[in-house]
Amino acid sequence: MLIIISKFLIPKGFRAMTIFPFIVIRKDLDAKNLVLINHEKIHLRQQLELLFLPFYFIYMLDYFLKTVRYKDKKIAYRNIIFEREAYSNESDMNYLKKRAFWNWRKYL
Repeated sequence: MLIIISKFLIPKGFRAMTIFPFIVIRKDLDAKNLVLINHEKIHLRQQLELLFLPFYFIYMLDYFLKTVRYKDKKIAYRNIIFEREAYSNESDMNYLKKRAFWNWRKYL
């Protein structure tokens, strides 16, 4: 895991994003936020399990379908299967140690 701090690489309204093997964070202070880092580490695992490109394809397809369903981009984003897993478990610092392979499927 490599952390990059850059306010220019992160879309407005977001604090961080993960593009394997990087976690890109908008502000220095967030690099010490354990919950945020754990959330992004969950995305690293998801990307690794799906061999990267399928992750991005499923992520964008799910976002598009949820946007059509909810007619609200923020609600759609929070309901992307990968985000649901990450938000549900971001506070559990041991989650990745006990997480089952392809556990994101539980959030379909």
